[in-house]
Amino acid sequence: MRSLEQIGQELAGYDPQSLRAGMVGEFLQRLVSPVTEIETIGIFDALGRVLATDLISPISVPPHNNSAMDGYAFAGAQLVPGQPLVLQVAGTALAGKAWAGPVQPGQCLRIMTGAILPEGLDTVVAQELVSVNSDQITLAADVVRPGDNRRLLGEDLMQGQPALCKGELLAPAALGLVASLGITEVPVLRRLKVAYFSTGDEILSLGEAPREGAVYDSNRYTVFGLLTQLGCEVIDLGVVRDDPLALEAAFVHAAQQADAIITSGGVSVGEADYTKAMMKKLGDVTFWKIAMRPGRPMAVGQISRTKLASRHYLASADSSHKDNNLQAGHAVLFGLPGNPVAVMVTFLAFVRPALLRLMGARAVGTPLLKARSAETIRKKPGRTEYQRGIFSAAPDGLPTVRTTGNQGSGVLSSMVQANGLIVLQHDQGNVAVGDLVDVMLFDGVM
Repeated sequence: MRSLEQIGQELAGYDPQSLRAGMVGEFLQRLVSPVTEIETIGIFDALGRVLATDLISPISVPPHNNSAMDGYAFAGAQLVPGQPLVLQVAGTALAGKAWAGPVQPGQCLRIMTGAILPEGLDTVVAQELVSVNSDQITLAADVVRPGDNRRLLGEDLMQGQPALCKGELLAPAALGLVASLGITEVPVLRRLKVAYFSTGDEILSLGEAPREGAVYDSNRYTVFGLLTQLGCEVIDLGVVRDDPLALEAAFVHAAQQADAIITSGGVSVGEADYTKAMMKKLGDVTFWKIAMRPGRPMAVGQISRTKLASRHYLASADSSHKDNNLQAGHAVLFGLPGNPVAVMVTFLAFVRPALLRLMGARAVGTPLLKARSAETIRKKPGRTEYQRGIFSAAPDGLPTVRTTGNQGSGVLSSMVQANGLIVLQHDQGNVAVGDLVDVMLFDGVM
């Protein structure tokens, strides 16, 4: 297990007290290592899971040359540029049943989509492009070329070649591909276990009576939704008060059960609570001031189960996690800010890609799309800003995006109104109407 100091030394210009948002991702990709435990599950249970090994195709798809449309199949060598072609219809080839009879020169077959192309027939003309007279068809000159409208054996997938590669996040299309190979079970990496709790005496759990100065906990439910959508096994530890013993117990309990721990609150500069102190006591943790808005404070680290056992927090270094198959003997720690919008932004920008890597997924980044700004946006160079935006498609050009208005980090309703984040990069200044900006869409991620 590498220390955070070692990772920081690998990054040129790394400064935890003034950290570029772009460097956060680089740091976290070095911090986390994918889980390795494999399980085999049925295809109906595989949605959202990560493929553990290359999936080799046991068959070719399609398994034979076949017609790509309803029409007439014939030998393309009979076509002469600039001249029509008259052919005798020898019969009909249906999908799912091979044509058994001969097809002579000057003949063709009426053929259905997906039907096997008999030996010697390599071209299909669409039925609407021919004239039919009894058992003869006439093709006008140059309506089709040799080899048109056929699907070749193995055109999609060839037997013995990888159909899907290790690390593929199994989406609906991937499940369909697996089924097209006749495969009923797939090897996947085990599901990630993530423990989460909110901190602070001012936090109310649902069901508690309102009291002055207190707010109901929204972060816990937002993070639960984000983790569940990512396919993680969520361990909800509720709200933990600003009490050293309670915080200590929560961190130890979380480290025993989870690959990763996420907290919200207690990481801001100058906060009078015990969360930061307990993180330092139990783990190797760094506290960042990220040049971003919203979400400047963030803590990242790792809690070693072996060290917890040596300090008598756990019964032994092995018994605490052997049954859980937890990764590498330590839990990765993400301490997020307390403001609701800041929690979501830091999760989407930094935590989600890190968890995807921990899950073993190959593609971990969230793609940015380009859109034209529909309004003027004030922005100072020197920090990355994530503004809540409403992205709109434009059929006659580039899509546009506008902000939701008030960008305060406590305005949770703006995240509901938005369908993406406008990402204003570190060195970027003010944005004028019509300027291109980056957009991170929520579709599929929250």
